[in-house]
Amino acid sequence: MERTLLIIKPDAVQRGLIGKVISRFEERGLKLAALKLIKLSSEKAGELYAPHKGKGFYEPTVQFMTSSPLVAMVLEGRIAIGLVRKIIGATRPEEAAPGTIRGDFATSVQLNIVHASDSPENAEREISIFFDRDEIFDYTVVSEIWSGNKVEAGLKA
Repeated sequence: MERTLLIIKPDAVQRGLIGKVISRFEERGLKLAALKLIKLSSEKAGELYAPHKGKGFYEPTVQFMTSSPLVAMVLEGRIAIGLVRKIIGATRPEEAAPGTIRGDFATSVQLNIVHASDSPENAEREISIFFDRDEIFDYTVVSEIWSGNKVEAGLKA
């Protein structure tokens, strides 16, 4: 199973969209492995956006991400990173398809509701910024029991 980080940004928290955002991922079969509401420090925001340091949007992004609480979560599933990126839609709301989170809720590039890891390497790095290993849970959901190799193995026996 693959894991990825998803952040519900301050604009979405302030607009009361936490439940709507989380439900999009649960409805697609992704599993919540970790979840927390936090006020991000400047240091942690700087660490998260370190690859963009020196770009014009870096400082405003750090300021925005530390302006009020956000929700950080680890989502798990088959091809989780690609599926999450598809569900959230394009970064620019005018390019995001209707039915995606950004297509339905984003109001600007900065106020685009969510941040999601874009690669396995970034997912690992970003998850470690927000969660200790003992805060990420392994458990089985019914869809895992009744799909894939577990069922096939049971049927062949």
